[in-house]
Amino acid sequence: MLTNQTSVTGIRIWRFILSGFLSVSTLVAQTQSTPPVAARVEHREVRHGATVVDDYYWLREKSNPEVAKYLEAENAYTAAMTADLKPFENALYAEMLSHIKQTDLSVPVREGSFLYYSRLEEGKQYPIQCRRKGNMDGPEEILLDLNELAVGHTFVGLGNFAVSDDQNLLVYTVDFTGFRQYSLRIKDLRTGQTLPDKTERVTSVEWAADNQTLFLTTEDAVTKRSDKLWRHTLHSDRFELLYEEKDELYDIGIEKTRDKKYLFLGISSKDTTEYRYLRSDRPRDTFTVFLPREKKHRYYPDHREGLFYIRTNKGGKNFEIVTAPESDPSPGNWKVFLPHHEDVLIENIDLFKDFLVSVEKTQALNRLRVHRFQSGAWTPIPFPEPVYSAFPGSNREYAATTYRYNYQSFITPQSVYDYDTQTGTSTLLKRQEVPGGYDPSQYESERLWVTARDGVKVPLSIVYRKGFRRDGKGPLFLYGYGSYGYAIPVTFDSTRLSLLDRGMAYAIAHIRGGNELGEQWREDGMLMKKKNTFNDFVDSAEYLVQHKWTSKDRLVIEGGSAGGLLMGAVINMRPDLFHAAHLAVPFVDVMNTMMDASLPLTVGEYLEWGNPNEQAAYDYMKTYSPYDNLEKHAYPAMLVTTSLNDSQVMYWEPAKYVARLRTLKTDDTQLLLKTKMDPAGHGGASGRYDRLKDRAFEYAWVLAQVGITK
Repeated sequence: MLTNQTSVTGIRIWRFILSGFLSVSTLVAQTQSTPPVAARVEHREVRHGATVVDDYYWLREKSNPEVAKYLEAENAYTAAMTADLKPFENALYAEMLSHIKQTDLSVPVREGSFLYYSRLEEGKQYPIQCRRKGNMDGPEEILLDLNELAVGHTFVGLGNFAVSDDQNLLVYTVDFTGFRQYSLRIKDLRTGQTLPDKTERVTSVEWAADNQTLFLTTEDAVTKRSDKLWRHTLHSDRFELLYEEKDELYDIGIEKTRDKKYLFLGISSKDTTEYRYLRSDRPRDTFTVFLPREKKHRYYPDHREGLFYIRTNKGGKNFEIVTAPESDPSPGNWKVFLPHHEDVLIENIDLFKDFLVSVEKTQALNRLRVHRFQSGAWTPIPFPEPVYSAFPGSNREYAATTYRYNYQSFITPQSVYDYDTQTGTSTLLKRQEVPGGYDPSQYESERLWVTARDGVKVPLSIVYRKGFRRDGKGPLFLYGYGSYGYAIPVTFDSTRLSLLDRGMAYAIAHIRGGNELGEQWREDGMLMKKKNTFNDFVDSAEYLVQHKWTSKDRLVIEGGSAGGLLMGAVINMRPDLFHAAHLAVPFVDVMNTMMDASLPLTVGEYLEWGNPNEQAAYDYMKTYSPYDNLEKHAYPAMLVTTSLNDSQVMYWEPAKYVARLRTLKTDDTQLLLKTKMDPAGHGGASGRYDRLKDRAFEYAWVLAQVGITK
């Protein structure tokens, strides 16, 4: 039985202050060089018959002025403790900026008679969305300038962006708070006027074929779960509710097929999906259930030339592709098109009139295979490096004969290619320019395999500048995530050169919980197997030390969001193994968050972490929750960063974590909390220069921890 006493917490704080047990001065630092001391206010809850005491629960009260005072005091302390790094931080920012082409143009993408692209201008924070008719010699038409939208705002986030089939209207969604709360806007591209049709909390939106009807989904105001589907006709103030998903485990979203024939309403939980579909040219019809939801059956339909193509895990964890006739897509009519393979994960299929592309993953590497319908042949797109990432690009034309994809690696900057399905050749259209004399031949990358404690082989990707010596003395930066089936890709990042060029190696541990080695890899790092994720990371770090890639006093680790949980967990497990850690927007207060069903994401997350209202899950989760397992001993140096308006991991998780850890750590290593108090989101600042400044600060701190300050 859970007893929630949130409503009285604020009253208790002020009672304690007025009665003399606390003073306001304890909430802020006495001087900027003294660690802030957060007030301790006893908050009790009864969980599974046991009383749980949380002295920092009050930090959840966002409207309480004492919360802001505490966070500002932490910011002031962080600024004081890193003041000597300011010249280095500024130098890193200038260096990182020198590696970026500030005025740039994306590769144009054709849709109908227009070429769509975005461009950046030096000095401006945000991209400008544009198009030209016919070819790139035509006059430019600016569709949306985010810099203009940003006037008067410190944060601008663009959500959906969709042009109507007749190319005359643009619908987009925008967030000005960082809380991922998007407002709907519609612009008439013929007149440049923004229509009065507006609504809030939009999570997805698509046009019907009549260019007058919109279908959109919205989120619940409290939980932020996407739960309602609406139909809206332009120039009307009516939004007609078509569907509401009552099950709190599920979110919904609307999407349209590339051939523009169908609209699909996707209804999904972490382990189950259901789809409903509607002909795009019949927007007044009712959505039809494609296949009723069945626990742990995940399927994803698409459409091409009278057939539905369904990616389904019915025949195996790693999915297969089946087809079904448009007239009756029930399972009795399914035919296997691409069978399941134990060692190949089918992540997606891209359907076109004359070909399809199977987007796959095997041995922690991406793979793109092209199937031509006329010949029936399958052809893999070849890639030149042993460690890389390749992803589908922007492919809007259903009748295209070329396939746009993106390729990059630790060493090769982001590159855009067109693959000719007739000749089987790839043409490089653009490679990210890296000013400042970048020479890829000066760097090396490798794929390593770590034997975890249970005998499982864990992939690890590493990059370093040539000349890096494996003598156990080199600094190394190790990154990890390991949740939600999300694989951390091996990508190019010009800011990373600031580490590599100073002799620091960079590595990614592809630990269980992602999908690098298929769906089983994901399942082996979730729910009651979550500790595999943490063990894999610790074992990867041990491997790097044992094989003299680095040493314990030269090893810095980083993870964000669920990767921040990873950081907190492994630091509790092995505080001696890591010299320093950056915890970005970290999910560290697992038990309190997962016991509060009113918070964004919580209920849907039961299928990832477990439902703590069940005793077994509660007991297991409590053994690794970072906040609940802090102890009195020495800890690595830590930089913890967050945003006040983060909607994914609330600011109070890292704030509470730092406040409690200050009372327990027995050493004098740095423990810093930096909170963005202005509008910012889960990903931090929205402007490109602002993000770069934040990264320069983080890297200055990271490098300083291993003795590098210039």
